Amino acid sequence: MHNTIGIAQSDLRGTSSARPDLDKGLGKAGVFGFSAAILASILYVASSVFRDAQAAHVHPTAFLPFVLLFIALLIALGFEFVNGFHDTANAVATVIYTNAMPATTAVVWSGFFNFLGVLMSSGAVAFGIVSLLPVELILKVGSHSGFAMVFALLIAAIIWNLATWWLGIPSSSSHTLIGSIIGVGIANAYLEGKSGTAGVDWSKAVEIGQALLFSPLIGFALAALLFLAMKALVRHPALYREPEPGVPPPLWIRVLLIFTCTGVSFAHGSNDGQKGMGLIMLILIGTVPTAYALNRAVPAQYTEQFHVNAVAAVSVLQPPAERMAPAAARAVVTHYIADKQYGPDTRHAVAELVTDIDDQVRQYGSLARVPAEAVKNVRNDMYLASEAIKRLEKDQAAGLSEADNAALSRIKDSLDKGTRFIPTWVKVAVALALGLGTMIGWRRIVITVGEKIGKSHLTYAQGAAAELVAMGTIMGADTLGLPVSTTHVLSSGVAGTMAANRSGLQMSTIRNLAVAWVLTLPASIALAALLYWLFRMAV
Repeated sequence: MHNTIGIAQSDLRGTSSARPDLDKGLGKAGVFGFSAAILASILYVASSVFRDAQAAHVHPTAFLPFVLLFIALLIALGFEFVNGFHDTANAVATVIYTNAMPATTAVVWSGFFNFLGVLMSSGAVAFGIVSLLPVELILKVGSHSGFAMVFALLIAAIIWNLATWWLGIPSSSSHTLIGSIIGVGIANAYLEGKSGTAGVDWSKAVEIGQALLFSPLIGFALAALLFLAMKALVRHPALYREPEPGVPPPLWIRVLLIFTCTGVSFAHGSNDGQKGMGLIMLILIGTVPTAYALNRAVPAQYTEQFHVNAVAAVSVLQPPAERMAPAAARAVVTHYIADKQYGPDTRHAVAELVTDIDDQVRQYGSLARVPAEAVKNVRNDMYLASEAIKRLEKDQAAGLSEADNAALSRIKDSLDKGTRFIPTWVKVAVALALGLGTMIGWRRIVITVGEKIGKSHLTYAQGAAAELVAMGTIMGADTLGLPVSTTHVLSSGVAGTMAANRSGLQMSTIRNLAVAWVLTLPASIALAALLYWLFRMAV
């Protein structure tokens, strides 16, 4: 099997003489700089957590939670590191195989723009991923079961990514992580005596699944159409010829290919980097809630605006004549989010929860003044209210009008501003992990993308068409807050251009890609569920 889908030999006819130099490493200076960057990143993360804890007046009474925190952060950043070298081929294969950039230069270039993409990301994808997790685990993320959840889903995703990388198969890190989240949700539901289907937000899972399902089909079709349009409109023979070994393309073609490589690298960082951010925030909230559970940097007018939005939302939700106890309201809302069953008390419970949050925020004066012992409860209530409102807006049983939904959206935005934030150091740490990861381990999958999809050598036009489509698709998904597979979009884009050019496809590779695409979800679900069960039994 390894000879078929690995990197031992190329199946591409005539490629051995045309293959670019893929064996040149970073050199001694590069290895030293790489190692120093990793060490500096670890120290940066540790010092940032220590500084934030001190600023929030957190004084550890036991070291075990902080040891678990540091291990969990290293595993989360390790996932992004593996994601980097697993997905590097998506950006650099085309520029390497068209001689637009030397291999070493290309991976360093890609790593830098992956880094920038993470830093400039919106955070929408990060919290979309988190919303897939079971609500009861999110509320008690600092418990043993919370740590078991984080360790299980991250380690499962890393194992599958490494396995497919070792075999040289371009598989999806997004697919893998989402499968791991679903596996943890199902296992947790069974361990809690519930149906396995109760452990996952299936509406969100379907939404994300559709993005992952259709993105490679879109990549194939659009890349094929773009390539055909280029052949019809841009009649430059050099675009459609096999590159000469070691000879760079004409300047204008080279600029186009480097631009697409840059765009895909930036888009990949912007989309994929956010997955680690969301999980890191969960880890921080669970272990150092005083410092990270609430956004203490909200503007001064936040409290007043929150009160205005809360009053408008409560009037829409029609609170009962007699107020519900906050604990009872919390239980009703939690049940509604977990089981998706609208009941006669649902709207009243959400109204009570919003009112109680508003009372607390006004009592303390700002989120920064919420006392340490109340921080986690306020954050959990804000999370519950936000998730319940999101579900109410789509729930026909709630009977809400467009005007009602508009009022609810405003209070949801206020709730999210208080809880959905990403500190700068988290972005920097993830950016470093992803960027550094792109600089190693890239050779296996680059060869698969560059040599083993089509039966002829990748031309300039094919590389540009596939990369342009990948860049546009990923940026569009990032705007919508949806995770997509950079790997699937780019690989299917290359296949689309080969099909459009009638170059022929290597069906053994296409078959292996399809098998990995089909197996990634069930394999990661099973692996994460098993690991979660083992970790839960061990504590």
